[in-house]
Amino acid sequence: MNIELRDPNTIMKLSRLGSFHQSKLSFLRSFLNEFKDWDYSRDLFDLDKYGYGVAVYSFRKKNRVYSLVCFANKIEDQERSDRVIATKWDAAFTLHDGVPKKEDIERLKNEVPKQEVGRLSYKELTLSRANKSIRVFDHVVQNLSEGKQPDLNLLEKVGYLYRTTAVYGSGKFGLADRFRIKNREEINGPFRLEMMLVYLVRQFTFDQVNHVAKNKNPKKAVKLDLKISRNLGIGNSTGLGMAPFIVNHPTLLNNWILCREKALKNIREIQKVRSRDMNLFKNCLRSSIKNITSWNTESEFQQKKIKDLLRDVNKFLQFIENDFCFEENYPFNRIYLWLETEVCEECIEYIVSIMMEPFNYITEPLVRQMSSDEDKHFDIPTHRTVLELRNIISKRYSNILSIDFKKKQNQKKFWFISKNKEEPRIADRFEEQGSDLEQPLAIARDIKALFERLQTSKDDQKIDEFLIDNSDLRHVIRRAFILENFPYSEIQDNTISENTVPIDMLRLKLSFFGALKFDPRSDKWLRICMFQGAPLPDELKDYDDHWVYKMHS
Repeated sequence: MNIELRDPNTIMKLSRLGSFHQSKLSFLRSFLNEFKDWDYSRDLFDLDKYGYGVAVYSFRKKNRVYSLVCFANKIEDQERSDRVIATKWDAAFTLHDGVPKKEDIERLKNEVPKQEVGRLSYKELTLSRANKSIRVFDHVVQNLSEGKQPDLNLLEKVGYLYRTTAVYGSGKFGLADRFRIKNREEINGPFRLEMMLVYLVRQFTFDQVNHVAKNKNPKKAVKLDLKISRNLGIGNSTGLGMAPFIVNHPTLLNNWILCREKALKNIREIQKVRSRDMNLFKNCLRSSIKNITSWNTESEFQQKKIKDLLRDVNKFLQFIENDFCFEENYPFNRIYLWLETEVCEECIEYIVSIMMEPFNYITEPLVRQMSSDEDKHFDIPTHRTVLELRNIISKRYSNILSIDFKKKQNQKKFWFISKNKEEPRIADRFEEQGSDLEQPLAIARDIKALFERLQTSKDDQKIDEFLIDNSDLRHVIRRAFILENFPYSEIQDNTISENTVPIDMLRLKLSFFGALKFDPRSDKWLRICMFQGAPLPDELKDYDDHWVYKMHS
């Protein structure tokens, strides 16, 4: 049986993309798999009794070493902010290439806490900072110092001791440019170094909280239970700054989603599923119910999505337990076809992720295909003709062409860069000023404009000639030619519509990172948790690959 890849016109809608969940293709999970046979160590832990100072953690294999350098600082409560424009944080981190020397640490001590204001060197690969969840951190310290474990209900609601506000790489602020390290096999996957930093920061938070508790009451204090540590992750606050990324990196977006679609296609094409694979799928599904029910948010929007997801997952469980036979041919294809007619988008994509769990032989090769050498696809093929471009748009943007941009509701919003916040923002075109500073993120509108201009141009006119009078649309001409060969490179939706929900764009990217428990604080920013339930560094050489669905066991 040959199954077609899912239609991009369906999958690339924002509501569907905003329903994606982590999977075995997610970057934090592929990072753990890649580094499971590396040697982990804590090389330096020089903190005072209050937990302030410097620490170094490393992964090493043969002659390669990656070292996380941590600086914990005292700040006042009123100085603690999740904004990227904050100037002070509870802790700041950099991932150093190799073993940092004493002079490196002294240099970094002066620069890393400054973050964007400081300057790093080619020896540093990533940069980040994080703030404590004061309520949780202090609670854990107090309880451990009294010889008891913290309140599990509180920990479950929050899920972390610290949350990051940004993780930078690829040449920012003096960091090593990507070209220096892009050929290293172990970091071939997207954002692998960023995932390493966050993972090691997680371990630092456990070590710090144990250290502070011990110094608070040396005779009575106990360490945080390993099971409790395992069920804590690292929080993250993410705003609209992440949204433009998926628009500005079309080939990368395509490769992420194409690999996910290939995985689903290959799984649907399995004629006979082994009983152990069937049982693993069912067990992960059952175990995941706990994850859904422990997902806390005050967002009415997300609460409804969780309620619908829980209802439909239970409906699906009833179906496969009572009305489905895995022994028949192509069971996962039959499952998928049932899902498309019986459950919501959130549930469809949730179960698509779980389908991957038994099939390492399908997912592992795909992980290697998720990067992109974007420069190769940047040049516009100026020798092509207007007719060719028009045909590409007609075929690939059919949904977009039906949108009437003369209607206010279809052009109500615009994207801009906030001067004060130094971040992308979205505003009401008809109620707020600043549309003259609009960023080129209204791809649907601009594609429609391009198509209308092409209609009045001669079929055989070359693109270089067309560009002379239409250079303002160069960005979407490039995108259309990219989409010709990369079918999942474009959001097939209107990003400036009054109905646009920006966090759908954030969720898409965060699902590929491997985030859990999306907690929108508005339609423009949300909190997440990463590595919750993941094995601790000392456990990597022998861990349950399906930990994400069993984090509470």
